[in-house]
Amino acid sequence: MENRPRRLNSIDGFSSNLNRNIEKPLKTTQSNESSDLNNVKPSYPNNNYSNQNQRQMPTANGPSLINRSIPARSVNNYNRSNTGQLPGLKQRKKWSRKRKAVTTVLTILIIIFGFLGWYGARIINSLDKVFHGNLFSDIGGVFSNTTLRGENQGRVNILLAGYQGKNSDEGPLTDSIMVVSIDTKNNTAFTMSIPRDIWLNMPGIGYQKINAANTLTSFNQPGYFKGGMGELQKVIETNFGIPIDYYALIDYTAFEDAVNAVGGITVNIQSPDPRGLYDPNVNKAHGGPLRLPNGPVHLDGLQALALALARGDSPYAYGFPLSDINRTQHQRQMLIALEQKAMSAGVLSNPLDVTHLFDALGNNVRTDLSLPDALKLAQIAHKFNVNNIQSYGLSYSGSNPLLTTYVTSNGLDALIPKAGLNNFSQIQHYYLQITSNNPVVQENASVSILNASNVNGLARNEANILTSKGFNVVYVGNTSTEYNNSMIIDNSNDKKPSSSKYLSQLFQVNPVTSTSGSVEAAEAQGYTSNFVVIIGQNWALKH
Repeated sequence: MENRPRRLNSIDGFSSNLNRNIEKPLKTTQSNESSDLNNVKPSYPNNNYSNQNQRQMPTANGPSLINRSIPARSVNNYNRSNTGQLPGLKQRKKWSRKRKAVTTVLTILIIIFGFLGWYGARIINSLDKVFHGNLFSDIGGVFSNTTLRGENQGRVNILLAGYQGKNSDEGPLTDSIMVVSIDTKNNTAFTMSIPRDIWLNMPGIGYQKINAANTLTSFNQPGYFKGGMGELQKVIETNFGIPIDYYALIDYTAFEDAVNAVGGITVNIQSPDPRGLYDPNVNKAHGGPLRLPNGPVHLDGLQALALALARGDSPYAYGFPLSDINRTQHQRQMLIALEQKAMSAGVLSNPLDVTHLFDALGNNVRTDLSLPDALKLAQIAHKFNVNNIQSYGLSYSGSNPLLTTYVTSNGLDALIPKAGLNNFSQIQHYYLQITSNNPVVQENASVSILNASNVNGLARNEANILTSKGFNVVYVGNTSTEYNNSMIIDNSNDKKPSSSKYLSQLFQVNPVTSTSGSVEAAEAQGYTSNFVVIIGQNWALKH
């Protein structure tokens, strides 16, 4: 057999013989080799793949490049247009830095206003619960300029009463009674506690401790709040001489939640016992048993509630020598500490703390204040320093006690005025003293009035006049004999000049001392009051 050269077979247009001759492609109509590949229109040889719209058959390594002329361009630019865009794809526009910044800021603002809107809605809902409002009254309240009750007289008094809650066995008994008094002219304020154990005669109830007034839910008289708080208002105004403009009845849960909402409060325990305070009678549900050392102490809500309830009436307790009086002192102390903390920058700048604070109030407070009233109070409170709020109490100890202990006919331990059962004249004077700018009232001069005439009741009548003017009348009686002339004996050593001047003008005589040597002056011996007024027959004839 003739040795013929072996015939090489080609596969997919490629020859296995690397030395075979490859047909050169025809030149394109595009002569510029640097032009874009998409603009190149190659001509195809006359074979089975002459259709220009038909793709080349791919090989294992990609499409065949036979018979195609490849421009002299970078491989990275292959099959791209002049704009760098791949054929058939839309190019995405690049965001500028300015557009990105604006979008980011808008997104952040939307998130912030979303959260603020949620917080605001919760606060408004709580406000409406407390102040009986709605969206329309809220809007009106923001833009209204209301005048508070008592504002025209220069003082607004708010009655605060706390009780242990609807589920407590104490029921509606108000174990905490306090008056917050705001001087709207001088931008000052004070708190005054009224002990819950004061025994007195209450309309519709009879003789009871004052904390039972709130139980008379059927009370409804013109000029007073409706329900039990109206009964308590009438009792305080009638007996104590303290006008009440608004009230707030507070479940102790609100106090606990409010303390927690502001992150706790710090109080300075100053017990006469070196061990501090201890009261095992406060139950565990109310944070007990209570045990606190003397000095600054940080309290959470439950601890503050325990201190508000503790009065040391157990034989194992210590640190409460005045029992309920000590409790009211601690209540006033914590109320001021809570107000100071709530008004601090750290709480006001935190919307979550503010929301929790309003939640605590909204769920557990009943008041007759409207939202415009509350906003006006907030404006007034902003003008005075919360650190300068004064604290007063009615005590049965000290140099000038206003109350004394009393055992009722049914064996209850109670408190009554030092002047006697149902005689609140000294307490009325005490309130006038701390609220008046009158120098006579501020001097708080004590006066004994003796009737030296033959007119019955004259000394009592003059005593009522002096009490209304701010004097502290401590005794009313008769002289051992009748005298023609009136006399004022000054035992104050000229330390009460405004009071001495007023008495001199009223009775038209000049004050003398008890050592003047006159018979009338001798009647003043044995009296410890600052002044002794003897009403003679000549004064009786003028009246």
